[in-house]
Amino acid sequence: MSAQDLDISRLGAYLQSVIPGFGTLQAARKFPGGQSNPTFRLTASSGEYVLRRKPPGVLLQSAHAVDREYRVLKALSRTEVPVAKVLHLCEDDSIVGSMFYVMEFVQGRIFWDPALPGQSTEERGAIYDQMNRALAAIHTVDLTAAGLSDYGKPGNYFERQFARWSRQYRASETEHIAEMEALIDWLGANMVADDGRVALVHGDYRIDNVMFALDAPRAIAVMDWELSTLGHPYADLAYQCMMWRWTGRPGLAGLGGLDVTQLGIPTEADYVARYCQRVGLDGIDNWSFYVAFGAFRLAAIVQGVRKRALDGNASNEKAMQAGQLTQPLANLGINAVGGG
Repeated sequence: MSAQDLDISRLGAYLQSVIPGFGTLQAARKFPGGQSNPTFRLTASSGEYVLRRKPPGVLLQSAHAVDREYRVLKALSRTEVPVAKVLHLCEDDSIVGSMFYVMEFVQGRIFWDPALPGQSTEERGAIYDQMNRALAAIHTVDLTAAGLSDYGKPGNYFERQFARWSRQYRASETEHIAEMEALIDWLGANMVADDGRVALVHGDYRIDNVMFALDAPRAIAVMDWELSTLGHPYADLAYQCMMWRWTGRPGLAGLGGLDVTQLGIPTEADYVARYCQRVGLDGIDNWSFYVAFGAFRLAAIVQGVRKRALDGNASNEKAMQAGQLTQPLANLGINAVGGG
């Protein structure tokens, strides 16, 4: 998909009518990266904007929920969570061919490699602390005050997510992967009990979904809220912490095998401990389960990317490469629980 898929004339006329002061749309350029919702930089006579849309084609049920992204971003604009300001949600498919929303353009830095090459040891430590702080802020949002108390379903979050992503995986399965089958079996047999903890969860919290200021190691916008819901905060934390165990492959970098202390990056244990301090926890039991679950969930997600690539609907030319990560991610999950 490219910017040429957007009808600039039609889109410009529409945005001019719904966003005060938008002016004339002059250009649209697709951002690199991103496997799910195609994202475009819009240049108008009034300035720069960002448009996120659902991809075209037949999609998995409940996937690519840009309307949910819009809702949560609007709600979080009144909290301590750093987010870009949203301006308009369009549910009329006739404008660009699918639902989309427009938000302000935030100028900043995105780090694709969690090892943060090119940064000093002090900057690396500060960047990770900022990610930790932002995650704690997400998980301590007052759901009632933010208008998000109905943003998810009641009941055991991990049971619901396990059922959902198992279905999604089966719907996008292209081959038999023994490690994935073993991980699914283990999680099903070792499901954690519901402890009643409920928070806003991001669903895809990792370093490349946090934008930092150009002139300082300061988080200025948490991005890509498509998978957000009400759920268990440990899911977000463990999902991010998988990167300490991931040795990295084309399409997904990791910290595995690196001397993070020498780099100025906290260890996984230190990162978890700092998070616990921020949210008022003494520690986290059953940590290996949460890491294994995060690996399963990401494996299911990248398998969906592979299926969309095979079907011709993926938003990124590297989608097939990302789809090759299902098996090694499942293996990470198995290793997290001692081989099953």
